[in-house]
Amino acid sequence: MADSKAAVSVKLARYLDAEGRLKSWPSKRSVQLEALRYLAGRLPTGVEWSERELNEQLKSLATFGDWALLRRDLCDARWLDRSPDGRRYWRVPSSPG
Repeated sequence: MADSKAAVSVKLARYLDAEGRLKSWPSKRSVQLEALRYLAGRLPTGVEWSERELNEQLKSLATFGDWALLRRDLCDARWLDRSPDGRRYWRVPSSPG
């Protein structure tokens, strides 16, 4: 992940640990959007996850533990989509990464 960290902005880099995982949630919305783009770019396309499976994916990408915040913001930013019943999630094909 060192190469991935080199490709991010200085502002976002402050929020990443040595393994390139998001260690805290930025307070500025512009950096939050950067963080969402960064996370979405690391999720595979063509895969569906249950909420629990998506949480496991997010655990490998972020260490601060608010999976609901990340799921919700990724969906709101349209980098993830979910089924109407909220049971299945997937990365939007036209999303970054």
